[in-house]
Amino acid sequence: MARIKNEATEMSAFERKRLENIAANQAMIKDLSTTAEKMAPKPVAKTKKTATPRKRATPIKRETPIPTRTSSRLAGVEADSETAKRKAEVEHEFAKEQAKAKKQRVTGDLTFSDMTVEGKKFNKDENFLSGVMRGAQPYVRTFDEDDVKETTDEDLKALREKMSGLELYEGYEPNQIKITPERIYSMGFHPSPDKPLIFAGDKMGNMGIFDASQTPPEVTAGDNDDEEEDPETPEPAITALKLHTRTITSFVFPDDGNALYSSSYDSSVRKFDLQKGVAVEAFAPDSMDEDLPISSIAIPSSDPNILLFSSLDGSFGRHDMRTKSETEIWTLSDKKIGGFSIHPLNPHLVATASLDRTVKIWDLRSIKGEGESKAPSLVGEHESRLSISHASWSAAGHVATSSYDDTIKVHSFLDAGSWKIGHEIDEKDMKPTATIKHNNQTGRWVTILKPQWQARPEDGIQKFVIGNMNRFVDVYSADGEQLAQLGGDGITAVPAVAHFHPNKDWVAGGTASGKLCLWM
Repeated sequence: MARIKNEATEMSAFERKRLENIAANQAMIKDLSTTAEKMAPKPVAKTKKTATPRKRATPIKRETPIPTRTSSRLAGVEADSETAKRKAEVEHEFAKEQAKAKKQRVTGDLTFSDMTVEGKKFNKDENFLSGVMRGAQPYVRTFDEDDVKETTDEDLKALREKMSGLELYEGYEPNQIKITPERIYSMGFHPSPDKPLIFAGDKMGNMGIFDASQTPPEVTAGDNDDEEEDPETPEPAITALKLHTRTITSFVFPDDGNALYSSSYDSSVRKFDLQKGVAVEAFAPDSMDEDLPISSIAIPSSDPNILLFSSLDGSFGRHDMRTKSETEIWTLSDKKIGGFSIHPLNPHLVATASLDRTVKIWDLRSIKGEGESKAPSLVGEHESRLSISHASWSAAGHVATSSYDDTIKVHSFLDAGSWKIGHEIDEKDMKPTATIKHNNQTGRWVTILKPQWQARPEDGIQKFVIGNMNRFVDVYSADGEQLAQLGGDGITAVPAVAHFHPNKDWVAGGTASGKLCLWM
């Protein structure tokens, strides 16, 4: 018979010690749990919210401020005297009156300056509200047929009817005339009065050419060999050329119309021969490493060999295109010169517009100073509230400027042709003769709005065009009267870059999508 194993065999010393440790640890944990329960706060039972409204706290009665205490001894008033008592009463009454006056309702109308809160962190500009409320409103007219009909001046009414009668080009829809691949920055009409030939430059250095005299071909469904399909939409003939490597900023046509000068941020000016189809470099810095972004150019009618240019670094230059070395460059501003122009009949007079908020008139007949301070004589200047984008001379002597203070200003210098060397314009004569409210807040994606005069108007009336943020082009006279607001179906973007033909009433507008709008 097998022997049964004894279950109650004696436990080893190691096992006994292990069990003792386990028991001690369990006892310690139990003790800690009991202590923690005694120390922990008991949860408060949530009370149900009643519908009884809360009682308002008793309003604190504000005491009337009392005047600052002053020393009667230093004032020579004896304590407890009648004079001292009377002084205290007067001061108390004065404090009461002051407190009452501060709370007194103000009657009558309040102007913006009346309501301005003092403090350097607060905007005190009177145009602040218009800045808050402004914004483009596509297709909302600010000038329409009613304005024309209600014109009492017969001459002005006739002019408005004439300019408002311009119609959008019917050959192609504006969306079809994509004259450049990228955003249009500059435009120009060929001076020929027989053919509307438009040039446009974009932000990537491309130049587009569109001949508006072309006749669209007639296309029918039969041309597709399928009568059920819609006919193909004919596309306009457009020539696109890569003239520069960066933004093309302006165009200039010599009087003969055989060539076209273009300027660019790539630091160069090119002369494009329209007969040969060749573009040569008319000006560029000597070194390829020198960066001279050119913002605008002009060629005096009195000397077609002289090139004038402005740059984004505030400099202004004069270059003789017959040589490579004859270049003078002067610093006219510490900041960007956005645009300039010369007087058409007195090309020695230059008007510059700068980021430093000034429009300045210079005389190239008189160069003063030495070294870096050498510059043309300053004839006069006018400061705007914000930066000025462009300054444009008319043949009659008006200078139109566009500014980010949402105004177009017209300065009149009708006697400019009689100015002698050393002439200076008085401050009062530099003030604008007309100020036009105009939304110039183009933002990041729309090209800056710039006024551009009709160089040689057939009717002899000075007028200029400028883009409108509501997708129109505005036409104004030299005295600030609006003559027309050009629009039409199919315009899906702001025709920001507006240009007048030199003498015909033809107006072109270029958009950020590279599309052309044309009124004739």
